[in-house]
Amino acid sequence: MSGHSKWASIKHKKGAADAKRGRLFTKLIREITVAAKDGGGNPDTNPSLRTAIQRANDANMPKDNITKAIKKGTGELPGVTYESCAFEGYGPGGVAIIVEALTDNKNRASAEIRNIFSKRNGNMAGAGSVAWIFTSKGYILIDKSAISEDELFALTVDAGAEDIKTSEKSYEVLCDPKDFENVKSALQKKEIKWETAELTKLPNSTIKISGNDAKQLLSLIESLEDHDDVQKVYANFDIPDEVLEEIAQEM
Repeated sequence: MSGHSKWASIKHKKGAADAKRGRLFTKLIREITVAAKDGGGNPDTNPSLRTAIQRANDANMPKDNITKAIKKGTGELPGVTYESCAFEGYGPGGVAIIVEALTDNKNRASAEIRNIFSKRNGNMAGAGSVAWIFTSKGYILIDKSAISEDELFALTVDAGAEDIKTSEKSYEVLCDPKDFENVKSALQKKEIKWETAELTKLPNSTIKISGNDAKQLLSLIESLEDHDDVQKVYANFDIPDEVLEEIAQEM
């Protein structure tokens, strides 16, 4: 599991995600609204909306919130217009970071995110500075108790999966973004449940860090993810599992 994915998993088990449910709902509502605006309000014909709705359901968001978010996107209800944007930079230890945001004021968001980088021992960089380090992928995390490796391989490769990585407790299924819905559909037909299913950016190379750099980096990432406009943060760090666990207990 990639460093950032391991950190997200540890935080979820701690209950940190539940503690910030209100902020999570706000971010999911924006994601649904923008997806509906860009591709229409029917999830059957809009894969981005379908994925956003699934994420909302996984977070136990009330269905009424989802319906209202879709209607705001299609214009059936009044709502704020959000613009998608990305920011790039470096964190402690030279770790590359990409921040994806949905905002109603790009200049304000840029200034505030730059300030977060500065206060947390990082720095913003120009467009394209670190984007080349990452590749867009479909990512599905599945508990090993759900299916055997051979069965998972046969099922997902036929649907378009490029790689399956196995760890002690889970599988990571990777695919091209265009095949993401096909792979998910193949799993759903066999009633195989996943822990995480998302379009993400995975680093082509990682930077190993530990000690104070690791603590400062994770503090920076937490601060970025807590910003209301930020939807996702990607970083190419590699921190030992035991260090991640230790830092999680302190934060």
